[in-house]
Amino acid sequence: RIEQRLEDRVPELEQLERVGLFTRREIRAVLRKASALEYKIQRRALRKEDFINYIQYEINLLELIKKRRARIGYSFKKDEIENSILHRVHSLFNRATGKWKEDVQLWLSHVAFCKQWNAKHQLSKVFSSMLAIHPNKPALWIMAAKWEMETQLSSESARHLFLRALRFHPECPKLYQEYFRMELMHAEKQRKEKKEFEQAKMDLGEFNYSEEILSGEMARIIYRDAAQKIKGVEFHVAVLSIAKLFDFTQDLQKEILESLQTKYADDPLTWDYMARRELELGSLQSTEHTTKQMKVSEMTQREERCCAVFEEAVRAVPTEDMWKCYITFCLERYNRKTNSEELKQKRLERTLSVFHKTHESSLLPEALYKQWVQLLLESNLFETAMEVAEAATKRFSLSVEMWQMRLQVLIQLKSDAVTQCFEEAVKHVKSKGTLPLWSLWVEWSEGTNNKEDTEALYRRSLHATTPAESVTMKEKYLDWTYRNGGYKKVKRVFTSLCENRPFSLDFFRKMIQIEKEQESCRMLHLREYYERALREFGSTNSDLWLDYVKEELSHPQGKPENCGSIHWRAMKMLQGDLVEDFVSKYTLLQTGHL
Repeated sequence: RIEQRLEDRVPELEQLERVGLFTRREIRAVLRKASALEYKIQRRALRKEDFINYIQYEINLLELIKKRRARIGYSFKKDEIENSILHRVHSLFNRATGKWKEDVQLWLSHVAFCKQWNAKHQLSKVFSSMLAIHPNKPALWIMAAKWEMETQLSSESARHLFLRALRFHPECPKLYQEYFRMELMHAEKQRKEKKEFEQAKMDLGEFNYSEEILSGEMARIIYRDAAQKIKGVEFHVAVLSIAKLFDFTQDLQKEILESLQTKYADDPLTWDYMARRELELGSLQSTEHTTKQMKVSEMTQREERCCAVFEEAVRAVPTEDMWKCYITFCLERYNRKTNSEELKQKRLERTLSVFHKTHESSLLPEALYKQWVQLLLESNLFETAMEVAEAATKRFSLSVEMWQMRLQVLIQLKSDAVTQCFEEAVKHVKSKGTLPLWSLWVEWSEGTNNKEDTEALYRRSLHATTPAESVTMKEKYLDWTYRNGGYKKVKRVFTSLCENRPFSLDFFRKMIQIEKEQESCRMLHLREYYERALREFGSTNSDLWLDYVKEELSHPQGKPENCGSIHWRAMKMLQGDLVEDFVSKYTLLQTGHL
């Protein structure tokens, strides 16, 4: 079978040599590679990777032929050369997707290949087979319908695919949205065709343009059917956004809008859409102004109309989500670039006012307090920022993030109340999750307090945090001690910290690094640190054993004869695949390749 397939290649390879695209030596190389790849895909136990490698090789060969043709300017014999290779690639893809039907990426690779080489007939078959096996994936149905509509220019086939898809997914919003879009695109296309015929004063004859289709009636039917099955504002807003892209859908837009306001009058997203719509309505109705001041005035009026709708919304639907929509809108407008200082100031005042109103209503979410404080700091309203941060910690007294925000504000403004606030924070918040607070506290203390106070704070943090979080504080404490107390001090601290588990590997590696930085680096101390580390991590980290071996081999006071003992202990302690990993690396180390 393999010899037969290699013989089938001979005509195309002879043509490649005859027309000067490949040399005889290159032809032989292609045959050798093809032979190796063919043997791999004829095994009893087939592997997907072998098929992928074979397909990739053939695609690379096609690309090379394409470049060689462009270089020498030869464009003949494509049927004998390229078509033969394309047929082989399709055959490989068919075998692979037949064997591994569940692999969607394999199917999509075949689709991409067909599109790249314009194999329309083959692509139609691929889509049919793929959808028969994966009918549960709406995205694949949409892809196939889009190809039929945009590439094949067949709205009928696209419609047929969408209808089949909806039988499998009767409540899929995305399918309805794309079907809705397709029908509007089809209507727009027919409107253009009719207009061109009329302008050319041609007899339409057998061409029959239905007024219902031209007016988007098919899309209206789809929307009404979907609206009965799919609940939620998001779908209506998405469909409305699609309808707005077409200039003949005013009646349809009006119907969707009325349905939205009737069914979801109390939903924040409805009010959000209605408010933002005021910006677009203003842009449609306005005429082109010449002066900058008039443009600024017009934009201010539009934004005020939006805010008027939002004000009505928060009175009608006074919920956290509604206020959040209002604040998000204000922040978006404030962050928009403008050359007008007057407009920027109005946006800032409006945003701060909305933040304050939401806070007064006790409906401001935790995350938005951070944005409020950040905005106040950027606007140099430091006193207000401190007040807001304090109010946030009162409302969310158990939130580490709120206390952290308040402390960062106090530190940034160099307040005298930092220590008092830290004490208050650790009193309110439970020990679990307080690591950010203690990290911030010791960092602040390092730059502000004396060494004794900072060290006392580090020791206190080790008991105040959970065992898992104390690991990080031990690393920070060790690093700070070395920077401020020197080698002897850090050695004493290391010994005392080793009395209480848990530890991290970086904790021991840090101490090893400190020892190696000393002029009188002693192997005796290094062995102690490695032994301590191996007691904790010897069963799960092969690299630690290898580093120990390297140290014995490279250190002036090291004992290479200890390496055998270290190797034996590692083999006993390491678990699972780590043993094999250690053995391979140890062998490379002995031969000098690591």
